[in-house]
Amino acid sequence: MSFLDHVEELRWRIIKGCIGIGVGIVIALVFQNFLIDQVLLGPAQSDFISYQLFGIDAVDLSLLSRRLPGQFFAYWGTIFIMGVIIGSPILIYQLWGFLVPAFEDTSKWKVKTNTLFITFFFLLGIGFGYFVLVPFALQFFTQFTISSIIMNQFDIGAYFSSLTEWILASGVVFQLPVVSYYMSKFGLLNPAFLRKYRKHAIVVEFILAAILTPPDIVSQTLVAIPLILLYEFSIHISKLGIKHRNKQKAK
Repeated sequence: MSFLDHVEELRWRIIKGCIGIGVGIVIALVFQNFLIDQVLLGPAQSDFISYQLFGIDAVDLSLLSRRLPGQFFAYWGTIFIMGVIIGSPILIYQLWGFLVPAFEDTSKWKVKTNTLFITFFFLLGIGFGYFVLVPFALQFFTQFTISSIIMNQFDIGAYFSSLTEWILASGVVFQLPVVSYYMSKFGLLNPAFLRKYRKHAIVVEFILAAILTPPDIVSQTLVAIPLILLYEFSIHISKLGIKHRNKQKAK
């Protein structure tokens, strides 16, 4: 294909990916009441499921809309983010289908399998961020005070942006096994390297957990442990990538 043909293919794949996001937004609009009351505002309520599972002594958050368009932006922000999450498999499939032929010959079923692989870890990270990271962070900041005369009341815009950042950051971090597999498959990484720097990785994971969570040891440990397990899993995934690379070289 010529350069312009590649650009044309990329354009159509982006359009198809955006259509997938659009479908996700429509689905989010259909279930908007559930998404607003149960998903967006769920962690703000003391009876949220994660507080019961982890035995957290939770309190209700006091949320305010301090700006005129505050609730408007929170509403459409929620619909858009949920639309992106719902439509992400289609977007990932289109972008991956464009990128992979640059590295190897592949079939549609392989692209679909790879899309499921990437989407699974992305959604796993989203779930981890929503059900583990967010509850601990919210309750820490809600109950942290420097004086009894200061009340914690949070703006709905700040609440929504923090929720989004924590959840999407978790989704990106959980792509570690995906990165490990494809870097190994393309000869840029190997299990021996990952084992050699395991101790360094654990330190980095605890630092990352400290950045993503409030400054208390419990929440940091709860975030660091899954990251460590992801790293160990990435070592085995790297072996699989090397194995596939050797098969292709043999062919």
